[in-house]
Amino acid sequence: MAERTALDLDALAVSDRFQLFNFTRRDDHITYLWILRAMDRLREVHQVQVGAEDVAAALSELARVHPDVTVPERGLRHRLDELAADGVVHRLDDASRAGDLASYRNRQSVYQFSELGYRVYQAVESVLGARVEDVNLSRLVFSDVLDDLRSLAEANRTGQAEDVYRRLSRVDAVMEDMGQRSARFHVTLGEILRSTEASPDTFLRYKNALLVHMSDFMAELDRYLPRLDRAVHEVEATGLATLLSRAADADERVFMAREERLVDWRRRWTAVRAWFASDGTAPTRAAELGSATRSAVSGVIALLRQITEAQRGGVNRSTQLRHLAEWVFNTPDEGAAHALMGAAFNVRSARHLGAAHDDDEQIPPTTTWWDAPGVEVSVTLFRSDRAPSAGVPKPVRRNPGARSELRRRQAEERAAERRAAEALAADGAHGRVLDETDTRILLRLVTRALESRSVVAGRLRSATGADGDTLVRLVPSDHGSTVRTTQGSIHLPGLRLELATKGT
Repeated sequence: MAERTALDLDALAVSDRFQLFNFTRRDDHITYLWILRAMDRLREVHQVQVGAEDVAAALSELARVHPDVTVPERGLRHRLDELAADGVVHRLDDASRAGDLASYRNRQSVYQFSELGYRVYQAVESVLGARVEDVNLSRLVFSDVLDDLRSLAEANRTGQAEDVYRRLSRVDAVMEDMGQRSARFHVTLGEILRSTEASPDTFLRYKNALLVHMSDFMAELDRYLPRLDRAVHEVEATGLATLLSRAADADERVFMAREERLVDWRRRWTAVRAWFASDGTAPTRAAELGSATRSAVSGVIALLRQITEAQRGGVNRSTQLRHLAEWVFNTPDEGAAHALMGAAFNVRSARHLGAAHDDDEQIPPTTTWWDAPGVEVSVTLFRSDRAPSAGVPKPVRRNPGARSELRRRQAEERAAERRAAEALAADGAHGRVLDETDTRILLRLVTRALESRSVVAGRLRSATGADGDTLVRLVPSDHGSTVRTTQGSIHLPGLRLELATKGT
């Protein structure tokens, strides 16, 4: 099977293709479905481009056979235009249909299926036409696959390019069909195992046929899997590159280049090999299918045992629901009935909470609640359904001991800074290493001096800054100055640093 190219589509392409299914979500989706069925009926007779009157005639023919056909009395062209806006059909202008100038001005449009639109229509019809009775595991396919692989090896060995393409196409189609069959079968079997608890009659009626069907499939798979493994290796022994090259040359898909066809056939052969050829590191797809079928057999047997024991004891889900319905019917009033049903099914009233985002401009209005960021909800709103409030102001707590301790620390820090500033003014900043307190005071003085300086006649004049009784001057100098501290050196290029006491 080919690799799923849908995984390579970006979000924009996925959104465009989802738009093709818009007609299924409209209020009159049944009418749109019958319109597409009428267009498909016309396509089967090779009438590709159709007008609104052709679709109306086809709908009338379908109405004579199917009484549920919805034939719109008016608005058919509008619905066709809606399908064209969704991309399901193409709308073309056909001037040859205009009999007069007025008709020409009214734009006699014709419609035809788009490629993706027709696939969407087929997908909808396949979902509507799906039946549980159609699912099965085909055990007869393994002999056909084995014959095709042996014929493929012989055709590649003898150089029959068209036969190589024919056999490889058949093997690929069979593999894709078998994969889809197995997936549908196990999905349907899972539905049966979940849904037969309340009504096991259908399961008991077909349990024997189901077990025999899965047992025969597993026996046939175990018998053919070693042969298919050898057949795959025999095909590769004849020359895999030659095989794929011949298949790409015989491929008639004209809209694909040869390199693209070669890559596509290599991907298809990789999928076929993954089904049957074992390399010792990972199980094959066929082996995984066998394991899943064995697990399904165990599940069917367990369900059969459960149903048998429930019927033997006389208590199952059906009897429990009947007793519950009887109790609810005999309750004295409607409130008691609701309370009993709520207790039986653990149903509680839903409480919806909502709040506005702090900055609603950051969230576009088109963002869904699933993608939008969450907001914080207060516990008061969640528990009591009341918005939180600030409440009564609390009394101010006085702590004179802590306040006096803070004042004492502030006084000590200010006294230490005054002593450091006086020592700095007396000893200067050069020729020694400043500690952290001296460095902090010096940086504060230098900052005030730099903020106060100005440019006069294109030149910087000296600047002065003061903090208390300590004064700093920044005098222009060609050599500059450097101050050493415990954390490193401070360079003042073009300025000389002078410290003094006010009044000196």
